[in-house]
Amino acid sequence: MQTILETPRLLFRLIQSSDAEAMFEMDSDPEVHLYLGNNPLKHIDEVYPIIENLQWQYTEFGIVRMAVILKETDEFVGWAGLKRERNLPDRGIFIDLGYRFLKKHWGKGYGSEVAKALVDYGFNVMKLEKINAYADTGNEASRRILEKSGLKFIETFIEDGVEEAWYEIKNPNL
Repeated sequence: MQTILETPRLLFRLIQSSDAEAMFEMDSDPEVHLYLGNNPLKHIDEVYPIIENLQWQYTEFGIVRMAVILKETDEFVGWAGLKRERNLPDRGIFIDLGYRFLKKHWGKGYGSEVAKALVDYGFNVMKLEKINAYADTGNEASRRILEKSGLKFIETFIEDGVEEAWYEIKNPNL
């Protein structure tokens, strides 16, 4: 499978059906879902429509969440990417920077490495005007990652009864 993006330790490629088991391991973990506002998956069959949707998004928009693979071991670490999003009222269509990792890969700096690479890719390759992200205000680790990657805190807002922090970074080259 073609590598779309690369960092010193990680490769990014399209998510494929062979990632289903690792994705299920990640998305069935209640701790991974703590700040996501949704429920962990209960059965591996729930992963396949997610994979199909991600593949469709890439075909339709050329932008998507991708599998993040550890170069050293070829292991699935999680997913990350830029995504065309419209799921928030009053935000319109925006490009969302997102990431999710298997718990065993937390605390290794992958989040910052991934987010910085995605900002660079979004601005220098895709020529995006701006990138946004949001995180539960209680998710301090994710908020630190966004800030280390150059995104600026803009405001808080309430989504489904949860206080979220809205971030933005504008392309300095435009």
